[in-house]
Amino acid sequence: MERAIELLKKHNLLKIIDEELDIYLEIPHVAYVEVKKENSKAILFTNPIDKRNGKKFDIPVLMNVFGSKKAVELFIGQADKIAKEIESLLKMKPPVTFSEKLSTFGKLFALKNTIPKKLKGKGECQQVIKLAEEAKLSDLPILTTWEKDGGPFITMGQVYTTSLNGEMKNLGMYRLQVYDDNTLGMHWQIHKDSNHFFHEYKKAGKKMPVSIGIGGDPMYIWCGQAPLPIGVFELMLYGFVKNKNAQLVKSITNDIYVPKDNDFIIEGFVDTSKMKIEGPFGDHTGYYTLEEEYPFLEVSAITHKKKPTYLATVVGKPPLEDKYMGFATERIFLPLLKTTAPDLIDYYMPENGVFHNLIIAKIKTLYPGHASQMMHAFWGVGQMSFVKHAIFVNEDAPELTEHDEITRYILNRIDIDDMLVSKGVVDALDHSSPKFAVGGKLGLDCTGKEIEELGITLLSDEELFDKISNITDEVKSLKQYYTDTKNPITVISVDKKRNQKHLFEDLKPLYEYIKILVIIDDANQNDVNNSYMLIWRVVNNIDSNRDLYIDSNTICIDGTNKNNLDNFKRRWPGDVDCTKEVIDSLKQRGIIDIDEEFEKRFQL
Repeated sequence: MERAIELLKKHNLLKIIDEELDIYLEIPHVAYVEVKKENSKAILFTNPIDKRNGKKFDIPVLMNVFGSKKAVELFIGQADKIAKEIESLLKMKPPVTFSEKLSTFGKLFALKNTIPKKLKGKGECQQVIKLAEEAKLSDLPILTTWEKDGGPFITMGQVYTTSLNGEMKNLGMYRLQVYDDNTLGMHWQIHKDSNHFFHEYKKAGKKMPVSIGIGGDPMYIWCGQAPLPIGVFELMLYGFVKNKNAQLVKSITNDIYVPKDNDFIIEGFVDTSKMKIEGPFGDHTGYYTLEEEYPFLEVSAITHKKKPTYLATVVGKPPLEDKYMGFATERIFLPLLKTTAPDLIDYYMPENGVFHNLIIAKIKTLYPGHASQMMHAFWGVGQMSFVKHAIFVNEDAPELTEHDEITRYILNRIDIDDMLVSKGVVDALDHSSPKFAVGGKLGLDCTGKEIEELGITLLSDEELFDKISNITDEVKSLKQYYTDTKNPITVISVDKKRNQKHLFEDLKPLYEYIKILVIIDDANQNDVNNSYMLIWRVVNNIDSNRDLYIDSNTICIDGTNKNNLDNFKRRWPGDVDCTKEVIDSLKQRGIIDIDEEFEKRFQL
């Protein structure tokens, strides 16, 4: 990480905190606050401590390494430029002229750098080697991020695995729970390549070798979460973008090859016949993912540089570090997505939509039903298949990242007849669907012309709230948005005591004043005036097969937490919230400087 730290320093993108801070909650809380600031920087914590065990570390902790758009450019490059290179390769035709042949030869010759290079001997990551009982996870400053977490978790681990026959390699980013000094939980979700490999070893009755890298070139992290097709080794992407081979060395106790410049390597084997309860963990959805059985690694070695840096990230409610990483991913993988959806012009996954929960796509509309066709294409493509809510707009729409303009464009075109409600695979972290990993899909075709009539009578917030209050005392607050569009949004917060379908029925006499009704709980820090966090809450909480009600001209969305009132059989997880005592302590010591408005805006 030395080069990364120097690069961040050079561009004034690094804060250094020398004060002793605890690996339990304090360090991650500082990073969590920092990444939400508009001018956020990476943070190097030079004196991490473990108060519970009276331990001090001589290993600094680096967080928010991708905590700004500039940092992403420094470590990955210019996303649009990389996308154009990919596009040119995808569109390559047989050369005719001599100059075309030279150009084609140059492009193909450069592709040799995509193949990782296996080196002989040891790498910098193996300057210090600890085996068996000497290899202790407690020697690393591994963080506990949230007070309800099941324990410390490695959050920036590069997990290297290989198929049983050795032909396929994979680099994945998975959270890793520390159980004890030599046992590490492997959160391999059912849709991930490593999980497929795991079942190969399980069927063969063999232990599975795994090596985990921490640190090194930050580019490894981005490659590990890139949505590549199954079977493509993620370090090939490193070679393509960097135009140089990833340099690999063999692990000490297994046959997995890892980058030579990682700061740490944790090696071991997974006994495929055993499982452990993993979690809970405050995840990037902003909710805890609950306890479940997962495989675990039995550590056989820990190797590291002589002076390593421990790299970590913090996840929870948006915005987070993945906001900036996600932007680069969107740009770079647009050409690959176009191979499946050729009429796609652009797409955008807002960070407060938690990426897989909301996508806005711009297409060149060629015929009736084109947007619906594209919805099905999206829901059948790799990681796009996890998208719950997809909104399609025409090529004349504003820039997708111009939030106010694109929202008005969409609201002026929402038509109940152009809504597609379907069902399919959802992310394993999704908590709102009635069944694990299967849930509702909602597609909005907003590619047509503006709706001609508003169709309702507009009232002020006060007038509408008064009318609602005459019907029920469940509604505690109300806010209307975009009343100058053809589909104004009315958000209400409720003291939930029954299934919201009954409230929807009771409010029918008022639908002459309401086009889109959104219901949230009057709890959990919800605020009808905080549109950024409202989007986060609602797209997280709804399953379109259950929470969408339509009555002639009015659409109702139930964004409340679900429970037995909704016949919801699964456990509903809690919000990921900071520990107030920790935040107050950090403020009093001058480590963080935030006011009450900041805390409310991001629902800390």
